[in-house]
Amino acid sequence: MSDTRRFGMEEEFFVVDAETKAVMRRMPQSFFDAAKVRLGDRVRSELLQSQVELTSSVHTSAASARNEVKAMRGILGEVAADHGLAILASGTHPTAMWATQRASDAPRYDSVMHDLQMLGQRNIVCGMHVHAEFDDLDRRVDIMSRLTPYIPLIVALSTSSPFWQARATGLMGYRLAAYDELPRTGLPELFASQREYDDYIALLVEARIIEDSSYIWWAVRPSRRFPTLELRAPDCCTNVDDSLAIAALYRCLVRYLLRHPEVNADLTAVSRAIAQENKWRAQRYGIHGSFVDEGRRTTISVADLMRELVEALQEDAEALECADDLAACLTIVERGTSADGQLATWKAALGLAETPHDALRAVKTWISVQTLQ
Repeated sequence: MSDTRRFGMEEEFFVVDAETKAVMRRMPQSFFDAAKVRLGDRVRSELLQSQVELTSSVHTSAASARNEVKAMRGILGEVAADHGLAILASGTHPTAMWATQRASDAPRYDSVMHDLQMLGQRNIVCGMHVHAEFDDLDRRVDIMSRLTPYIPLIVALSTSSPFWQARATGLMGYRLAAYDELPRTGLPELFASQREYDDYIALLVEARIIEDSSYIWWAVRPSRRFPTLELRAPDCCTNVDDSLAIAALYRCLVRYLLRHPEVNADLTAVSRAIAQENKWRAQRYGIHGSFVDEGRRTTISVADLMRELVEALQEDAEALECADDLAACLTIVERGTSADGQLATWKAALGLAETPHDALRAVKTWISVQTLQ
């Protein structure tokens, strides 16, 4: 079996004013330069100037990844504080208005924004990506397709975006509702082979629709730059422990599917449609919902599904030395996601706040504190 120990993580953050927690329309160059001095190439600009991304090193140990990811958040928080700023780890910013956002200056983003127009400006969302490496690259498309039924569970565990433009959306995870307006997003297509996927990419490139496969933004995709399968579905988790738990779940799923080629080998158009329905239910209800189980032809709660999966993945978790992080997915189910914390803070503040905006300010403060815990 392919070696599946190597992995990496990327987290996107909102850059906000330290006092008001309002997003920065234009990122101060001095802040970004100072962050570069401390973090080097591990810090990058994002599509909009109100966002920044942290990229981890390549790890084979969940413990070393935890240490680096927590340290990077801390360093970025220190640099931000030195410049009168703060960072927020959340799928959406509770009060940011998309119409006022500015694109970053990088040439790639000029091209992307020209293509996406208003949709690019509306893309004021932050996600988390996990790269899982394995040496048999010809199996990446196979594993990508067979991962599709698990994507809704990952979405549910990561929900951190219940607010949008100063309004409670009624969803636990609004981010993907906004993000999936973009082309080539959502669940991946069910390609039958690597050859089919390669032909799809080649056709779009030859037709000059995209420059390369990095313009495919599915919930999970083969990476163009690395020998990895890249998970892109999760909201950015406010709690760093949640980030590591979801990374462990994803790594274990990849290894499990590599070991068991028969699992999800017969997915159909119905399977993908059911996964799409479950993805919506994950966005709407988070961990409090239930998913349609195609095999049992009934529904199963997120909590029960997570318990079953943790048991099934024990061998993989032990091999990858991430059993504690995988078990932490059950902790998320028990105590709630960031969306639950944000909504609880908002409801408590509504009774004391003079205006609805004051209640949302309490939510932003809660996110900023939790981001650096």
